[in-house]
Amino acid sequence: MSQQDNNSGRLIFLSVPESLRGRLDAGGGESSGERPEKDFMIDPAIPIPVELPPGETKIDWEAFSWEMILSGMIRAVAGFQGETLPESESAPSLNPGWIDYYRRFVLAVKPDILQEFTEASILKAKNGDYALALEITAALEGLFPYSPVVLLNRALILEDKAEALERSGREEEAEQENQRAHAAYNRVLALDPPFPNALFNGGFFFMKRQDFEKAKECFTAYISLAEEGEKKEQAEILIKEITDLGLDDAIFQEAYECVRRGDEQEGLPLIRDFLERHGDARNGWFLLGWALRRLGRWEDGAAAFRKALELGNGDGNTRNELAICLMELGDYRAARGELEAALREEPENVKIISNLGVLAKKQGDDDEAAGFFRTVLELEPEDPVAREYLAEMRN
Repeated sequence: MSQQDNNSGRLIFLSVPESLRGRLDAGGGESSGERPEKDFMIDPAIPIPVELPPGETKIDWEAFSWEMILSGMIRAVAGFQGETLPESESAPSLNPGWIDYYRRFVLAVKPDILQEFTEASILKAKNGDYALALEITAALEGLFPYSPVVLLNRALILEDKAEALERSGREEEAEQENQRAHAAYNRVLALDPPFPNALFNGGFFFMKRQDFEKAKECFTAYISLAEEGEKKEQAEILIKEITDLGLDDAIFQEAYECVRRGDEQEGLPLIRDFLERHGDARNGWFLLGWALRRLGRWEDGAAAFRKALELGNGDGNTRNELAICLMELGDYRAARGELEAALREEPENVKIISNLGVLAKKQGDDDEAAGFFRTVLELEPEDPVAREYLAEMRN
């Protein structure tokens, strides 16, 4: 018997008991769609990984179960795949020849695991438990290394996590998760044959990243594979919009990258060059406003954001950015109007609620400001802006 320690429970390797030797009847159906194993033969020469309950160091044979075996095998396979599960750090030292055997063993016992674990990961992500959602997905990647469903699910979870961090105002962390999502999308988009759902979702991801050239490429590939329907029509509309507004222009992408990394002065001439050729591109006006706002040019920034809103970019982020400029210009009434409109569109956006608190504080209403900041801390307990303002008001 050998052992591996970990944060959730010890992983031990057992010699195959006599009671498990021979043929294992799969018994299940084929709903997973990923090569279920029927009449699997147990190899007595390969040890069985078993996960003990947290805190236990010896196996309790009265409590011994298939779940302990399956959990051990899944952890071993996920760790061998090089995923970031903390409890699997020593798994890559396993004999590589055992890994596929463990995959087939798990599928023999639990042929529906792809559907079951995928649904569980989606539910955990919806509930905001992204760490566990990604752990479940990592386990599935170990079992199904080239499954487009698993790879796309990982990309979607990372994208959702990044959006949640952005709403919380944690922009640096959000950018890190966006980069991980970017890498995950690139991985699933590299599959051959291409996976249509990955192309469709990837198109939207790259649009949010302002990489319209890549988005157009994804949507174009999608419509070449998709059946007629609403999703195909939506992709065609977005391709036309990107083309008509010139958003796949290399100058726009270069300008966006300049502003994103903090080189606003370098980006401004590029943005103006783009807008001279594509004056109806609302994304271009938003980018101009973003650059000007970061440079402290409040009046010019507000004008650019208003132009973006006029052209149809009425999302909460644009209104929030406009409100920041209006606050700095002392137009508190207009700023509140924009923030309240933004909050109606995104009622749990921490940045918007926090700015309502800042506005109330500027107007001298500490009680209202404290209420907004307490709401922020309910949604994001570690928010530094809310903590700082509340501490200041207590003093």
